[in-house]
Amino acid sequence: MTDTAGRPVANFETLFHQAPCGYLITDDDGHITAVNDTFVRWTGYGRAKLLGMKLQSLMPVGDQILYATHCIPQLGITGSVSEIAVDIIGSDGVRRPALLSASRFAATGQEPDSVRVIIFSAHERRLYEKELVSALRAAEESDARRALAEEELQRLALHDALTGLPNRAGLKARVGSIPAGAATDSPGEGNPLAALFIDLDHFKAVNDSLGHGAGDNLLVSVAGRLASAVQAPGAVARLSGDEFVVVDAVAGTEEAAALAARLLEVLAAPIHLEDLEIVTSASIGIAVAQGGDDTVEDLIRRADIAMYRAKERGRNRWELHRPAPSDPAVDRLRALGELRRGIGEGALRVHYQPRIDLHTGRASGVEALVRWQHPTRGLLPPSEFIAMAEESGLVRPLGAWVLDETLKLAESLRRDDRQGAGLEFAVNLSARQLNDPGLVDMVESALERRNMDPALLLLEITETALMSDPVAAVESLTALKNLGVGLAVDDFGTGYSSLTYLKKFPINELKIDRSFIMGLGLDTGDAAIVGSCIDLAHAVGIRAVAEGVETSGQAQTLQDMGCDLAQGYLFARPLTERRLREWLASHTWARP
Repeated sequence: MTDTAGRPVANFETLFHQAPCGYLITDDDGHITAVNDTFVRWTGYGRAKLLGMKLQSLMPVGDQILYATHCIPQLGITGSVSEIAVDIIGSDGVRRPALLSASRFAATGQEPDSVRVIIFSAHERRLYEKELVSALRAAEESDARRALAEEELQRLALHDALTGLPNRAGLKARVGSIPAGAATDSPGEGNPLAALFIDLDHFKAVNDSLGHGAGDNLLVSVAGRLASAVQAPGAVARLSGDEFVVVDAVAGTEEAAALAARLLEVLAAPIHLEDLEIVTSASIGIAVAQGGDDTVEDLIRRADIAMYRAKERGRNRWELHRPAPSDPAVDRLRALGELRRGIGEGALRVHYQPRIDLHTGRASGVEALVRWQHPTRGLLPPSEFIAMAEESGLVRPLGAWVLDETLKLAESLRRDDRQGAGLEFAVNLSARQLNDPGLVDMVESALERRNMDPALLLLEITETALMSDPVAAVESLTALKNLGVGLAVDDFGTGYSSLTYLKKFPINELKIDRSFIMGLGLDTGDAAIVGSCIDLAHAVGIRAVAEGVETSGQAQTLQDMGCDLAQGYLFARPLTERRLREWLASHTWARP
């Protein structure tokens, strides 16, 4: 589809260059062979500069890892990826949030294998529609269908394919150029604009219980109700998933609140799905322009913040955005932005805590523990940011990076000084990672890339994460087990495991929570619990590991109880890679 100068052939050139999104063609190694005008303008690079560059080189380190560990393997397995959030670094060094989708095209005739990549600016379009790919492919495949595909492309660029409502780009095209503080044109007539950010309550439960088809039908019904409840010239748009926004001119906050109350009432009427009567509700955030330099995007952002407050205060209600320096929602968004920048700029660190074999006194392995080198707060432990990473989805690239860094160390230890021979490397998995359908492929790719024996990788999942959905956990753990990796239940004793499920989990070890270890020698109840956990582990043929061992007395008691492994400050604190190498070269625990 390209000529010798790396340009698309004539029957595709018009659509290629006029598409309202970045469109690139790369070879099988990721080098850009063709790029459209939109992407050239958006990044600020000249076309000559972009041709020959690797697509990944335009991303920050964290997103390069995401692309290498998720996108490339997925392209090899299914031939496509969609809606991947990445940053693209322009010629000015500024990061541009984007949504990336890609499809692999097999060689045909004189054409080699290639990858077609579509990149939307996240500021212009939050949701990438799969139908857009169909329209582009139709244009590539047939001259006769090109005109129809161009028309479909324009429609999809401005409208949500499922509901027919305007999407974010369509909303901006309609009201984005109007001063929000005092609208003088449609949709307002001299009144300030208000944005109402609407998020359905418990929508995931509908998808999980009735399927995505029923969820789509519910969204279509909701879209129709919202559209009928908002009179012209007000605008209703679907941003993504179960998120909608209404923009309308109002006389003030009271009128905006009345509109929100009316929308809640409209949504409260039952919706019939598959012979079931579904009662839905929503959480609504309201932001009203106060004049000045307010834009519609500013209003939507503030309404989104207020919507989260409505969720926190019980759902099925509206909240008005009231900016304040100590607003928790604002602080959360600020922290989330800092974390995303930290991942992209390499501000994360991995420290390693040795695990000791209580029978031999030697190190049997290490556990990888991520840290964040915050620009103002110093080195932060995972308790300060992992929950936020899970909620935002950042845990996916973060987890992939930690795994790759750990396996890179394992590879280096084996190659350089044989210190790593036989050592196990433990990496924590969060609940969200465990439910990620791409987890197994990500782990398998990392193992192959670092030439790692799967038996020396141990993945740790907290008991609480396992018991949140034990049936799904068994399926995920079995798939990981089939790769040959080891599995551990972390923080055991805090999640109220069912012994029935515990027996079904294909695990290698139980890690007894440190809260019980601290009571050894002080609390007979804790000693009884620890002893029972050790006996339980041995009864089902797996190892018992004690966390948080800080005194020789605790270690002696654990050894007497038959505990297999232990880790804690008695042996070593979490160490940097350099300190770990030094520790491995000089330490053996002197058993009592």
